Amino acid sequence: MLREVTVEAGKARVHIRLTTPLCPSREEIRKSVEAAALRVAGVQEVEVAFSAQVARKSGPSPQRLPSVRNVIAVAAGKGGVGKSTVATNLAAALAQQGASVGILDADVFGPSIPQMMGEAEVASGGAEGRIIPAVHYGIKVLSVGFFVERGAAVIWRGPMIHKLLTQFFEDVEWGELDYLVIDLPPGTGDTQLSLSQLVSVTGAVMVTTPQEVSIIDVEKALAMWKKVEVPVVGVIENMSYFKCPSCGHEEEIFARGGGRRLAEREGLPFLGEIPMLSSVRGGGDAGKPIVLAEPESPVAQTFVAIARKVACALSVRNLPDPGTAKRSSKLSVLK
Repeated sequence: MLREVTVEAGKARVHIRLTTPLCPSREEIRKSVEAAALRVAGVQEVEVAFSAQVARKSGPSPQRLPSVRNVIAVAAGKGGVGKSTVATNLAAALAQQGASVGILDADVFGPSIPQMMGEAEVASGGAEGRIIPAVHYGIKVLSVGFFVERGAAVIWRGPMIHKLLTQFFEDVEWGELDYLVIDLPPGTGDTQLSLSQLVSVTGAVMVTTPQEVSIIDVEKALAMWKKVEVPVVGVIENMSYFKCPSCGHEEEIFARGGGRRLAEREGLPFLGEIPMLSSVRGGGDAGKPIVLAEPESPVAQTFVAIARKVACALSVRNLPDPGTAKRSSKLSVLK
């Protein structure tokens, strides 16, 4: 992470390259660097500059999505838990903090991303046999909903879904992306299996509501991710409680805390809880996620905090093995 150190006339300039622009430890790193530099004889002033280069898993570039550094699957055990709401706001929070982001709506039978992301700044298109994603709020977006009429049913068997996903991964001009957020359908079906076979998923984020009927299905989904060897980044509890806008009273409609307890039982990070608010629902219906519509609101800041945790977890997962790094360093010295 240490890129450059210069000292001139008692002033030290230190350039640190973070592994994600959402690094939650930025200020801690700044203070540590300043403290260390000021201990050097002759240094009276320290200037710390930050840049960011999102880490990707070391090794050869994958055959599919070679220019995408991280693939994030947003999943749920059952429908109706707000998974697409979480996916759009997670993507918006990542982009808001300076990352290059895309969203793939892989919920073929119930694509809701086109509605939730509103009118496109640049419409989806095609050129020389390639599919060009639409651009919404600076985020590249692709959904089967762009290619079928509203209200039309997609009635496909598993092989058709596999073929479509293959095309979305191989024939789409995604460009350089730090994060590709994939909004999955609920459950443990063909889409999840095809995704795990076609690309290397950096991590899955599980969305649940607090009540036991949702938790049971998430447990099944966690077992599936384990079988297909996809790491789970953590659990988000959506609709955790209802906060009265008039008096501030919090009503735990779905028995708040189920997601946290699940994460603790499974040994997974609990990423955060999202309250049930009309502004969150309204943002999805109006085509502008709450992170973009009301960026200073507490719920938007909660989404940003979750995005930071996810980005940080992926960066840690992508770091090279310390033993490998040491061996590489020795080899470069020998050369």
